[in-house]
Amino acid sequence: MPIPTLLARAGLLLITSLSLPVIAAEPLLWAGCGITKKAFMSELAAAYQRETGVAIVLEGGGATKGIRRISEQSVHIGGTCRPKLADNDAEAYAELVPVAWDALVVIVHPDNPVADLSLQQLRDLYDGKITNWKQLGGADAPVDLLVRKGKISGVGLTLRELVFSDPDHRFVSKHVYPSSGPLEKAVEANPNAVGVTGISSALKRAVKLLSLEGKAPHYDSVRSGEYLLYRPLYIAFNAASERRAEVKRFIDFAHSRQGREIIRNAGTVPYLEALRLVHKQREQWKAARDAGS
Repeated sequence: MPIPTLLARAGLLLITSLSLPVIAAEPLLWAGCGITKKAFMSELAAAYQRETGVAIVLEGGGATKGIRRISEQSVHIGGTCRPKLADNDAEAYAELVPVAWDALVVIVHPDNPVADLSLQQLRDLYDGKITNWKQLGGADAPVDLLVRKGKISGVGLTLRELVFSDPDHRFVSKHVYPSSGPLEKAVEANPNAVGVTGISSALKRAVKLLSLEGKAPHYDSVRSGEYLLYRPLYIAFNAASERRAEVKRFIDFAHSRQGREIIRNAGTVPYLEALRLVHKQREQWKAARDAGS
């Protein structure tokens, strides 16, 4: 075929291809705990879309939902603030990658004068032994303890393990919430309320964060391990997923310099920038076991 004809056909193909609509990649679906979503996922997903053109649709529902929907492959990415349960078939196929560090914080209404609790006082609150704020140096008013439903939520399980050294410990409360978001909103509105949530979401609420054993929760105290109660935040994935390559690309982005900067700017400690906490976390578990023995 003569060269001019080839060039003409090539030009026609180029013009035709340029006129075709660009087909965007299908979005990745994410489900998981609201704390992880508030901690970094919203900002990280937006940045990833700007970088790659791949959108990530975020859906809450809690850590358990995030892990189990990954295991059954009904979503591509999960977010969780607890490890998966051992020997649980519903979570067997989820794989977890730590991405950030979060802390468990005690939150109260901004008008509450109480500023600090000991770990024993926190135990007594959840055991129903402290029922009036005057027992903690506050007003003469009833304590409304707000807790998460069930025993395997990210906050509930971590609190039971770190403070009570008992994953089955029963919290004494009549104020039960399905997820952390509604619980946090209830504390914003109730001067007598107290609850525990993740610092990453608490900082974005109109609540007061209490110190524990005189140690205030903030970015630097979590990063250094000075604060008492902290845990990793994970991205969950399923290695059998048809979108596994794209999910791995997102995880690599989260751990990259750019990703860590986004997580840091959101007020959350990137996992790779505080690896010393892995050792300190072991000390947490030992302290909890010693306190419970």
